[in-house]
This record gives sequence, structure tokens and C-alpha cells, in this order.
Amino acid sequence: MKTIDELIEGGVEGKRIFVRADLNVPLEGTTITDDGRIRAVAPTIAKLAEAGAKVIVASHLGRPKGAPDPQFSLAPAAKRLGEILGKNVSFAADTVGDSAKATVAALANGEVTLLENLRFNAGETSKDDAERGAFADALASLADLYVGDGFGAVHRKHASVFDLPKRLPHAAGDLIATEVGVLKKLTEDVKRPYVVVLGGAKVSDKLGVIDNLLEKADRILIGGGMSYTFLAAKGHEVGISLLQKDQIPVCQEYLARAEARGVEFLLPLDVLVSADFPDLKTKAPANPELVASDAIPADKEGLDIGPKTRELYASKLADAGTVFWNGPMGVFEHPDYANGTKAVAQGLLDSPGFTVVGGGDSAAAVRILGFDENAFGHISTGGGASLEYLEGKTLPGLAALED
Repeated sequence: MKTIDELIEGGVEGKRIFVRADLNVPLEGTTITDDGRIRAVAPTIAKLAEAGAKVIVASHLGRPKGAPDPQFSLAPAAKRLGEILGKNVSFAADTVGDSAKATVAALANGEVTLLENLRFNAGETSKDDAERGAFADALASLADLYVGDGFGAVHRKHASVFDLPKRLPHAAGDLIATEVGVLKKLTEDVKRPYVVVLGGAKVSDKLGVIDNLLEKADRILIGGGMSYTFLAAKGHEVGISLLQKDQIPVCQEYLARAEARGVEFLLPLDVLVSADFPDLKTKAPANPELVASDAIPADKEGLDIGPKTRELYASKLADAGTVFWNGPMGVFEHPDYANGTKAVAQGLLDSPGFTVVGGGDSAAAVRILGFDENAFGHISTGGGASLEYLEGKTLPGLAALED
């Protein structure tokens, strides 16, 4: 995989470089509530601009239906990127139309522009190779070189991720190089004990990574909404908690496999429950009830792990050689249900091992709850991409950069 340093050594002054970034940031109206992904890719963009390239940045945001949708405009990201870079970032009002062509043509050496949301064009996400390829051809006409640095999208077979690098000389950006290096530490020559902490809403989202990591991890700690399907798999009442009944048999299988392999597979001992989901806007007191995990009332929902579980999980992180964490332990956005996620984050900070926060809601939680990002070994920018890599899957965006 060619690096951008090698690209720059070959000379990029005056060259139009298409940088596929991941600027899929959360928005409230036009306000960015977490700029972590923009800050993560900014060094790559700055490096190319300082080398005299004409930098064309492109990304998706949200899930528009293949047509322009103002609520998913990248205009706020262009403004924030300019603030981070300390220079003006022009903005094209389309992806491959008149605005994009004119904005790119106006670039001087060292200048940066951002194209509008790639998913405003149906060709970006099309499953039809010809339609996707036609959009990739149009994008390729804007640039001379390609740099892939949108790690959060490399598991998608999309035009700008998979097809475009086949049409231009290409290299991996510094962010992708860092992310891949970290993931290799989680899959090759791992320092032990290797502890995996998994949370989040749906157990189905994590089954693939559990399946693969049962062969590699020493301990797997489960929390969040997904834990209730595992508790149900052990025959416990889970009330009105999140539950995927169709996944109970596979959860039972994984519990049996873990026991057979000697992998510690830990589920919550106690949980905070309520009959009502908390108000995340007003943050009004929720008055949760603490119960044992095998005694959840039939009319109540589990919303966070309890103090006994927090203490247990912290003890299992205390001597870890490597930790991978993906998914919150509860509804961390509300103060009454944030302590489980806080405890896991603090457990990573206190651990002597190499700690990785696996993107998505976990990365957002670290920032929202006020932890120092630099205190962790690595905070990934791609939750889904990280999980699919750890499942052992081939990621289309990385495969395209290997050529």
C-alpha cells in the first residue's frame, strides 16, 4: 500500500489530488456536535496542501436517497475543516456538476476544496457496477491522483471508495495507515491478556466479531442493549429490554464455545432499569431502579450496567495487555445511565495495556463524557470498518489501495 509520503516524494505540486475522507459527522441542524472525524483527517489534507497540491476533499454524510437533501449537506464540514486547517476551504455545491468543475478549476497550488455529499449522486452507493463506474469516471475527471483516507467507509463497495482508486494512481492517507497498523496489533502478535469489551444496541451487529474473537481473546465483556439477548439465552427474564429473540440460539452457541475454549465471557451482574426510556433532550432525572441481572421486572427495561458489573469489568481490564472496546454499556447520553460507559472508559485509561476505542458511539462517548482522547492508545474513526476487519473480512476500500 503506497503512502502519501511516497506520493509526495514523486512530486505533487500543481497536481489535483482527490482525498476520499470520512466527514460523516453528527449534526444538530447545521451545528457539528462532534468534529473528531474532521480533526482526524486534517493532517493528511494539510500535508498535501503544504506540498503544493490542489486538494479536492470528498465524503458522504448520513443516508440521503441518492439525491440532494439539504439536511445532509457538507457545508458545515467545509467551514469546520477550514477552521482546523487555518485556511479557507471552498465548497462545491454538487459532486461532479458545474459547481464542482468550476471550483476545482479555480484551485491554486496549496488550496483545498470540499465537494458536496457524494451520496447525493445515486452512483456512489449503487450495486450496479456500470452505474457506480460511471460516477467514478466523472469523479476521476476532476483529479490526477487519489488518496484514500476515509477509514470509516472502507468497508463499503462504493464508487469513491472502491472504483475510483482503480482509475487513478493512488495511495493510502496517514489516517488509514495508522488505523490498519492498530488493527494489526489487535489481530497479529497480540499482547495478553487480550480483553474485548462489546456493547451497543443490537447483538446481531456484533456476532461476526464475537465469532472471530472467540478464537483470539482471553476475556469478552458484554454490556449495552446487546447484553439482554445473551441474558435471555441463559434463561433470564429481561422485561421490555432490547431483545433479538431470533439470535438467542447463536448466543447460546457462543456461550458454550467460550466455556469450551476457556474464554472468560462475562455478562452483567446487575443493571439499572426503568419502565420509561429517559428524555435525552431535557436530561430530566430518570430515577432508575437497580436490580440483579437475573431479576429484571417484566415491565421494565435495562438501560445501563450496575455498580457490581462496573467493578467486575474494571478488575478484568486492570491487568490487560491489549483492550478493544466497541459499544457503550448503556444510554450514556443521559447522566443517570452514563456510569457504566464511564467505568469502561476509565478502565481503559487505568489499564497498562494497549487500548483501542473502536469508533462509532464509543468514540463519541469518550468525547461527550469529557475524557482526554490522547490518553487512550488509539480512538478509531470507523466503528463498522473496525468490526469487519476484526471479523476477518476483506474491506473493499483497503483492497483497492493495495493494487
